[in-house]
Amino acid sequence: MTLKIYNTLSRKLEAFQPIEPGHVRMYVCGMTIYDLCHVGHARMMMAFDVVQRWLKVSGYRVTYVRNITDIDDKIIRRAVERGITLRALTDEMTEAMHRDIGALGIEPPSIEPRATQYVPQMLDLISRLQAKGLAYQADNGDVNFAVRKFEGYGRLSGKSLDDLRAGERVAVAQDKADPLDFVLWKSAKPDEPAEARWESPFGPGRPGWHIECSAMSCATLGESFDIHGGGADLQFPHHENEIAQSEGATGKPMARFWVHNGFVRVDNEKMSKSLGNFFTIREVLAKYDPETVRFFMLRAHYRSALNYSDVHIDDARGALKRLYTALQQVAPEAPGTGVDWSNPFARRFKAAMDEDFGTPEAIAVLFELASEVNRSRSALDAALLKALGGTLGLLQNTPSSYLQAAGTVQQGTSLSEAEIEALIAQRAAAKAARHFSEADRIRQHLAAQGVQLKDGAQGTTWERG
Repeated sequence: MTLKIYNTLSRKLEAFQPIEPGHVRMYVCGMTIYDLCHVGHARMMMAFDVVQRWLKVSGYRVTYVRNITDIDDKIIRRAVERGITLRALTDEMTEAMHRDIGALGIEPPSIEPRATQYVPQMLDLISRLQAKGLAYQADNGDVNFAVRKFEGYGRLSGKSLDDLRAGERVAVAQDKADPLDFVLWKSAKPDEPAEARWESPFGPGRPGWHIECSAMSCATLGESFDIHGGGADLQFPHHENEIAQSEGATGKPMARFWVHNGFVRVDNEKMSKSLGNFFTIREVLAKYDPETVRFFMLRAHYRSALNYSDVHIDDARGALKRLYTALQQVAPEAPGTGVDWSNPFARRFKAAMDEDFGTPEAIAVLFELASEVNRSRSALDAALLKALGGTLGLLQNTPSSYLQAAGTVQQGTSLSEAEIEALIAQRAAAKAARHFSEADRIRQHLAAQGVQLKDGAQGTTWERG
């Protein structure tokens, strides 16, 4: 069966064939790295972890690029609040991200570029856009993209210029000729740290967010590549603006397939930092073992909303226990083997995954196979169950180790004293800036890690619970 992928650009399922036979080039927008990753971030990285795994199972060589945005307004503010350099902050949070998503079995990308490493390529793209009349420098020094001069703007998101004209009711800012235009290069501000500025033909400053991904994807994968992915919230304006920049500069299609994962929702609202209804990966892993969390995410199709709750994760844990129990009864310590794709269960599993990475249907096949294992007590069936699960990053523990881990709520904390002190300082800065919801979130995060805070006249002290 041919692999089919839902293409946001065409709004339909399309048969997938890479530009270069046998080689898939995929770019996914990664983290703006100023804080710990939450479950919404994990869901995005999990979705594309499954995509790249299945592409490899399908016989492709995969070059998977997932970037790190390490220069941004939020990063600058957080570093200033904490009194540390931008690089110290982004290095700390990058290491934390790797630790947290690694615990979930999310494999590292082939290439993980940092935006600050590609500023020359960004400046080259901006110069090319300016030479084509698609960019202009405003009086305040910013360089902006002229949206109305790019034919086809809005085709990814389905937004026409008419739909966007509501913004024209607002007075045009002095740095824009049109309210729809977006910034490519931000001129340096007097109050920003020196490390947040680069010299350029347009004067000192730093890149806008959108141009970063255009430059990194082009530098690592070429001017046209196979798959561009990210969360549904990036479809507009980020991905729309990437298309305008990249295709405006090169005259070539940026990506053939645009793939977007759905939101994580809590009480029917999108999980987000701005709403304060989010949970960090570490908070979740303090209560649940990593494979249960992974299984919970994969039970929902990557394009659908994922409803987060302890009830749903508890249900996922019970379901995963049933799969491991089937393995324990037949081949508790059996090593992994390859998949016999001629087997009827394997064929159905493959058909599900080839239909836009249909993990819910594929997991349903795993339960059918587990029932067969319970009936037949066949070591071959058990080996196939383990192997099929392995294509999704599941069932690779020994049954005894998983069942023991799943039956125990993790206690205590994995945070070092330095990490705890850093979070306390971050909380103090948030309180000083009257960002009380952020201060409360940090306290809650520490409490979930077994760290109790005591505020007093001499400052904040802590102890492990």
